[in-house]
Amino acid sequence: MSAFEQLGLSSATLQAIYRLGFEEPTPIQKKAIPIALDGRDVIGQAPTGTGKTAAFGLPIIERILVDSDTIQGLVVVPTRELAIQVAEELNKIGEYKRVRTLPIYGGQDMMRQIKLLKKRPQIVVGTPGRLMDHMRRRTIRLHNISIVVLDEADEMLNMGFIDDIEYILGDIPEDRQTLLFSASITKAVETISNQFMRDPALIKATPRNITVPSTEQHYIELPEGKKFDVLCNLLDLHSPEAAIIFGRTKKRVDEINQALARRGYSSGAIHGDLNQSQRNTVMNQFRTGSIEILVATDVAARGLDIEGVSHVYNFDIPQDPESYVHRIGRTGRAGRKGAAFTFITHRELDHLKIIERLTQRKIIRHPIPTLTDALAGQQQVTVEKVLKAAEEPVLAAYKNMAEDLLEHHDSVTLLAATLKLLTKEPDTTPVHFTEEAPPRERKSRTSGSQRHIRGPRRSRKK
Repeated sequence: MSAFEQLGLSSATLQAIYRLGFEEPTPIQKKAIPIALDGRDVIGQAPTGTGKTAAFGLPIIERILVDSDTIQGLVVVPTRELAIQVAEELNKIGEYKRVRTLPIYGGQDMMRQIKLLKKRPQIVVGTPGRLMDHMRRRTIRLHNISIVVLDEADEMLNMGFIDDIEYILGDIPEDRQTLLFSASITKAVETISNQFMRDPALIKATPRNITVPSTEQHYIELPEGKKFDVLCNLLDLHSPEAAIIFGRTKKRVDEINQALARRGYSSGAIHGDLNQSQRNTVMNQFRTGSIEILVATDVAARGLDIEGVSHVYNFDIPQDPESYVHRIGRTGRAGRKGAAFTFITHRELDHLKIIERLTQRKIIRHPIPTLTDALAGQQQVTVEKVLKAAEEPVLAAYKNMAEDLLEHHDSVTLLAATLKLLTKEPDTTPVHFTEEAPPRERKSRTSGSQRHIRGPRRSRKK
């Protein structure tokens, strides 16, 4: 019996998490899920990167009655980016149980959200301001909610959402189950828990000691639009025998793979849309060396058993530290040294610091490689190939040709021409990428509505 099976999850939910590549629960998941499945209120103290979304997401999915088309679960989050991220994960976890989750947040067209709400999602993930907008319009009703989650509660309260949260919770049936997750237990968090939770279990979890000591870790700060050119410069400079490039989404992975092909690189892509046969084909090509570069999503790469990967390139910075370690752990295996390069934009520096803090490892800033660097790298590769070929005993058939050439040309010119022909010079063929949002940012409370709606405050009975 697997570790997830021991938590008491249904077969449909287990099928979803195994397809997502989850191998074993994180500490917060091991502690929180069984208690939440028993119906008890939970306060989970856990920082970003400890798997807390699944820690509350799995119990929510299990609690949903799939035959009912009413909103039964609510997740309240501080930012629109987090609303989108949590909703995506809940939809993946609830795929085989056919549970539908909808994110609602400020900045998105209200009429579009109303239209989507009419499709009867069973779970809503929303920012406080936009949730209250829908409550005022009566386009969302909370009277059938059986479980509610406050995610990143300390951040929501720091952003000034305390009145909003009190209003929202005051409109939800008192016999609900409440789960609260927070990186720190502040006085404001204690106030909310005392007012709206019933005898909650307090669970604390810290990240696993997740480090990869045999892998050199670097980051490159650059504009989004320059990522691919810099990636190509790195590939030319390093000339890795086997490398993995990670993208945030399936679309991104496909675009990177297609762009690499346009510039003459040998690559293949794997992500969740490939069937097992297609996946096996790409992986066999990578393992046998017929392609040198694998482009992958996090989900597709989890659990991959690949030897000989010398370089990992994070085209997009991963959302959480455990994903980061999963990625860079593909290299530096079996006692070999590996190297990992992570691309970040300026506004993603704070996110990088979170990864550094939780992995307890300094990620070194690396200069942006130029076309000149890339060409020098390829020239060095060519020289090494020529020197290696000169040691092989199969050159007799070519010596007569060489002697004939030397009668009419000087040796330096001939060797220079040979090196030029053999060197892969940098390719600047234009490519296009769809713009993607970075990992969720810390935003002011404008991520939801700025309006305060005062309403009745109904405390939970102890």
